[in-house]
Amino acid sequence: VQLVESGGGSVQAGGSLRLSCTASGVTSDDYGIGWFRELPGGGRDSVSCISSSDGDTYYTTSVMGRFTISVDNAKNTATLQMNSLKPEDTGVYYCTFQYGWGTICALDYEYRGQGTQVTVSS
Repeated sequence: VQLVESGGGSVQAGGSLRLSCTASGVTSDDYGIGWFRELPGGGRDSVSCISSSDGDTYYTTSVMGRFTISVDNAKNTATLQMNSLKPEDTGVYYCTFQYGWGTICALDYEYRGQGTQVTVSS
């Protein structure tokens, strides 16, 4: 599986950005896809993920109500709509993919994209 990410960039606090991740070489329609972010001070945060089979979703507490994840099964493409962005959302966002719906939201993934920078200025 190869993951190609797009979106990201720089925005002022309160603005919006959209991330997309397209998976190619997918051999099953049952998978989990999502994003984690590397924080400027180190560490990783599982931001959001979604199950392709039943649409089950996960959001880390800090983004609830602001971020929305969706998946287009026909295109194997996930989208993360990020609204009301805050400076603390700044980081490199990586798309992740795992067959089935198990531990991807716990940063236990099989595949990872190249990452895209999100910068939110105050």
